[in-house]
Amino acid sequence: TWGTAIDMLEGADPPKLLEKVIAIVQNTGGSSPEELNARLKQLINSAPVMVFMKGEKHQPFCRFSKRLVAIFSEQKIEFGAFDIFQDEEVRQGLKVYSNWPTFPQVYIKGELIGGIDIISEMVDDGSLAEAVPPEARARSLEDRLNALIKERPVMLFMKGMPEMPRCGFSRTIVNILQEQQVEFGHFDILEDSEVRQGLKTMSNWPTYPQLYANGKLVGGLDIVRELVEDGCLRDELGLA
Repeated sequence: TWGTAIDMLEGADPPKLLEKVIAIVQNTGGSSPEELNARLKQLINSAPVMVFMKGEKHQPFCRFSKRLVAIFSEQKIEFGAFDIFQDEEVRQGLKVYSNWPTFPQVYIKGELIGGIDIISEMVDDGSLAEAVPPEARARSLEDRLNALIKERPVMLFMKGMPEMPRCGFSRTIVNILQEQQVEFGHFDILEDSEVRQGLKTMSNWPTYPQLYANGKLVGGLDIVRELVEDGCLRDELGLA
């Protein structure tokens, strides 16, 4: 069945279109214009190379997104990704913000580069390699893992995110750390199978969640529980 028309716009007028998109979003309980723009800017700058695509990087939902992921893999480019299917506000707002009506969209250091056709042309003429900053060049898995475990003084590798854990063990360890007033970074191992498998081998610890302090493995949920019971969790984490 066809949807119901809720507004119309004659001609190509991006500013007016943005106003209408924001008005519709506001009427459905969405962000204000300032909040939406701030959110889009934050997302665009959340990684040196940022891709807004249909699906996730390990499971693209359209052939253009699949081609882009394949190209970045071949070129050994690390990138952040946002699934525009998961947020209609971002999906519609970004089209107008960037004045680019289709997806995927690629941003490098906060600037729009374009879609799959532009990226393909840049690969052919060699300009993509020049545009990608050094920090987005793929490192070895060992280098990636070492960088991740040292990203914050306390790092938790878990299933899901603290605000939305995807297993009971991860939920419990998050609750414990929050109750103990421990500030920690986190990484969702379900979003990256390479990290998920590689960290098991590097740490010689086969399960998740895994908690690290100052780059060293503390352990999993059982170890953390024991440290809390012994009253030495913060000492072990170097926070005393």
